[in-house]
Amino acid sequence: MEKQIMNFDVIIEQDEDGIYVARVPEIEGCYTQGKTLQEVLERIKEAIEVCLESDKEEINLMKFVGIQRIQVEKPRLS
Repeated sequence: MEKQIMNFDVIIEQDEDGIYVARVPEIEGCYTQGKTLQEVLERIKEAIEVCLESDKEEINLMKFVGIQRIQVEKPRLS
């Protein structure tokens, strides 16, 4: 069986407790977490492999364009 090399963009964020959360936008439901960047990178690779093994997962390949931080004011509740 011939293997196909696929590249995915991974978004990594850090929550309020310092835990790293990684997700793959192209694969719905493909995410994981870890205490360190190294750990979350290892785990997201494993998560991608598991998602790809599942015939049910639909992959929507997208071209990465960039990330932009937008600032908005949250309305105050009276």
